[in-house]
Formats: sequence, C-alpha cells, structure tokens
Amino acid sequence: MTKCSNIIAGCMSWGKWGKQFSIREMITQIQITLEAGITSFDHADIYGDYTTEQEFGIAFSKSGIERESIQLISKCGIQLVNNARKTKTKHYNTCKDYIIWSVEQSLNNLQTEYLDLLLLHRPSPLMDPKEISEAIYQLKERGKILDFGVSNFTPSQVHLLQKSIPVSVNQIEFSLTQHEAMQNGLLDQLLKDEITPMSWSPLGSYFKENNKANQRIKKALEKLAKKYKVTEAQLLLAWILNHPSQVIPVIGTTNKKRIKNAVESLEIDLALEDWFLLLERSQGHPVL
Repeated sequence: MTKCSNIIAGCMSWGKWGKQFSIREMITQIQITLEAGITSFDHADIYGDYTTEQEFGIAFSKSGIERESIQLISKCGIQLVNNARKTKTKHYNTCKDYIIWSVEQSLNNLQTEYLDLLLLHRPSPLMDPKEISEAIYQLKERGKILDFGVSNFTPSQVHLLQKSIPVSVNQIEFSLTQHEAMQNGLLDQLLKDEITPMSWSPLGSYFKENNKANQRIKKALEKLAKKYKVTEAQLLLAWILNHPSQVIPVIGTTNKKRIKNAVESLEIDLALEDWFLLLERSQGHPVL
C-alpha cells in the first residue's frame, strides 16, 4: 500500500456536514493536522453533498504546503439524491466510465494531479470485477491514482475483486463498541491477505451513547486511564491499534489537543490482560 500516516485525518465533518469551516479555517486545520504528525487526509466525493473536496482543494492550494508532503485518499461509488447530479434514487455506481469520471471530478476538486489512494465506498450488488479492474488499471497507467482499495467490503466481496485487481486497503467500521470484524472473519482475511485495514469511527459509540455496554466500559477505562496516565479516547484507539492486522484509525476530531492525543496513542503499550478486560466489558461476559 502507498505509505500513509499511522493515524489518518477524516475530513467528512470539515465542511457542510459538520464544522462548516471557511477556507481560512480549513487551511488552519490542515496545518494543525500536519503539525501533529498526521499527513494523510481521508475524503469521499459525497462529503458535504459533493462540496467538501472542492473546499479542501481551494484551501490546500492556498496553504503553500507541498503536495508530496501529504497523502490524499478519496472514495467513489455512492450516488446520493442530488439535483446537481440529477439523481432521484440513492444508488451505487461501479461502472468503468463512472469510476474514471468520478476520479477526474475529485482530482479537479482537490486541485491535484493524483490520488494516493482510491477506495470504492460501498460494494454494489451489480459490481463487475472485470469492469472495475479496467477502470483502476487505466487510472493507474495514467498516473491518476497510485493505489486502490475498498471500503465496507465483506471478505467474499474482497475475494471477488481480488481475482481481477489487487486490493490494498479495506476501510471498515471497527472499534471497542463495534468489533464484529474480529468475529466474522473480516480482520482474519485482511491479515491473511496482507490488506491494510483502516477503521472509520474508531472510538465507536462510547462518547455518543449512554448504554449498559458503555457504562461497563467506562468503569474499566477510568481505572486504566489512571494506570497509563492517558485519556479514555487514547485507550480506545490503543485497543484497536493492538490488533496484529495493523489497523489505521481514521479520526474525525478537529480539536487540536485531541488530534495530538490520537497520535500519542500510538505509543501506548496496552497490557494483554487490559486489552481482554476492555473486550470483556464491551461484550458483557468473559471471552468464551
């Protein structure tokens, strides 16, 4: 896989779908992220109803930062209901011509000549591996993308694509509160095939929901935070970073201190029993 930073900045909330940063604020956010040691920025064409990539591109072009010093990731395939695209039904499009067109749109919006990594955002029940591979090989030959992966694909869907095109990344949901990927064979398959897992929503529901599982987790995290002298969020990241598949978290925070903390979580040496303690609290029972 093209080299990315060990923590990735997720840009979904930078624009219309969240913080609504001005161009000046977005420049500052890029600088804050880089100063923390994060050089990879995760996008998708749909973010901000197809507006965030363009805003980021304007900001980056004005920042004076060299393109070679960062990695740009983007995704395509989801078609939202949108007047500008004249779509009336949400659907997936993985046709060759569409993938190529979508990448060209992202390149124009991001004001760059290439993407370090392109991901298919969601698997389509109508996807044709041969057609997808034709698009990806063409984009690679033209220098439009350096690497290719997927997002939210099951092991069987990854295997289907692998017959026609190498898959370097699968960006999946994985956290202490949503760890199904460890039980359904997904992380096993990624580890076996040496495919890099990226984790979206790496903190899970812990800071969003006050349910019984999170209450159990909280009791353990409060004690472990004192033991390791770190924050609860850092421990949640350390938990997924402990997996041997070498998961790369995609963090959504834009808070300077939290970004710095996320990078520092890479240094936490979580003891084996503490890792299992957190899993136990999440599941509500000891491992079987």
